Amino acid sequence: MIIRETLETTVTASCDVLVCGGGFAGISAALAAARQGADVILLERQFLLGGLGTAGLVTIYLPLCDGCGRQVSFGIAEELLRLSISMGAEAMYPANWLDQSDPAGRTCRDPRFAVRYNPCLFAMLAERLLLQSGVRILYGSSAVAVNRDGDRIAAVIIENQSGRQGIAVRSVVDATGDCTVAQLAGAETAVFRQGNVLAAWYYALGKGGYDLHPLGAADIPDSEKAAGAPGVELLTPRRFAGLDGAELSEMVQLSHAAALRDIQKRRESDETLVPTALPSIPQVRMTRRIAGEYTLHDTEQHTFFADSVGMVSDWRKRGPVYEVPFSTLYSRGIKNLAAAGRCTSVTDSMWDIMRVIPCCAVTGQAAGTAAALSDDFASLDPAVLQSALAAQGVILHEKDL
Repeated sequence: MIIRETLETTVTASCDVLVCGGGFAGISAALAAARQGADVILLERQFLLGGLGTAGLVTIYLPLCDGCGRQVSFGIAEELLRLSISMGAEAMYPANWLDQSDPAGRTCRDPRFAVRYNPCLFAMLAERLLLQSGVRILYGSSAVAVNRDGDRIAAVIIENQSGRQGIAVRSVVDATGDCTVAQLAGAETAVFRQGNVLAAWYYALGKGGYDLHPLGAADIPDSEKAAGAPGVELLTPRRFAGLDGAELSEMVQLSHAAALRDIQKRRESDETLVPTALPSIPQVRMTRRIAGEYTLHDTEQHTFFADSVGMVSDWRKRGPVYEVPFSTLYSRGIKNLAAAGRCTSVTDSMWDIMRVIPCCAVTGQAAGTAAALSDDFASLDPAVLQSALAAQGVILHEKDL
């Protein structure tokens, strides 16, 4: 059965830049756009900023460095790392990066520039930072449709406690994690073919203190697995696309069951152990992305890109450095839409590198800055964007490290 609806939606707000999604990419995009003088609205469907990095309890700020002594991600990526532990780090405190100005002790054998932070503290600190920067935050709000004027998005339709309403926009940053706005707008997108493994990270308090229990993890793409090598130990062999409501509901229930089994097992040796936090969103890593003007591949490490908007490293191994082309953040089909975070245009093998916090912050800052500068990203001179990013402390090319 099909229900046909005719809707009239009132436009209740307008802005220069609408950022959809309040994870690390969205935070970075909104902050960057506001600092360029744009009027910014940030949509977040939860009532907490940070996405997987807070509501999902994946509280590891992975490295800003290449693992061989060179910092490669700068600007807001570093600012948010320092913000995340400004009231104390939970673990993985990189003293050789934060407490030493001398680069001695930063080699291929020493700790990388990574930390573990508290999700609640970061969410509140990030919210305060955005409000101080003039960003308007709309919690409990989801993008559900777009109104197009030719090859531009004229307005984004949202739903929240006030009902259905429209926001008129000049430009949009899709930082939803699922590339929702691009898909709604009819831009070309691609999905992660392998699917996500089940994860059940949770916090607990027991005799050993308060700690994160990372049960299950993201799997690497099959194409990167050596023949005959042992596979990742999975909580279930089932894979999850992360784009279906019923599937996500079942995934969360399976995650809860796995966490409960783990807690019961731990309580056999520590009856004082109790869970203190469960993730409030599904712990999916890769779902849907934009098919951009350029698609970055994991083999393009140490490759110069004339339109680079910053650099990222490989959190899984030491050595690789990737310049991120601006052309991976947009497609010509929708002139005023940019993608950020795990929505950018990369191959499946590169996706696992680009989905983590530092990379989300790098692409978010670039997308937000571009959105403040232009409403036609294909026509934006990369040199103008690069100049603005450089003024924000971003180093663009590996040769300049």
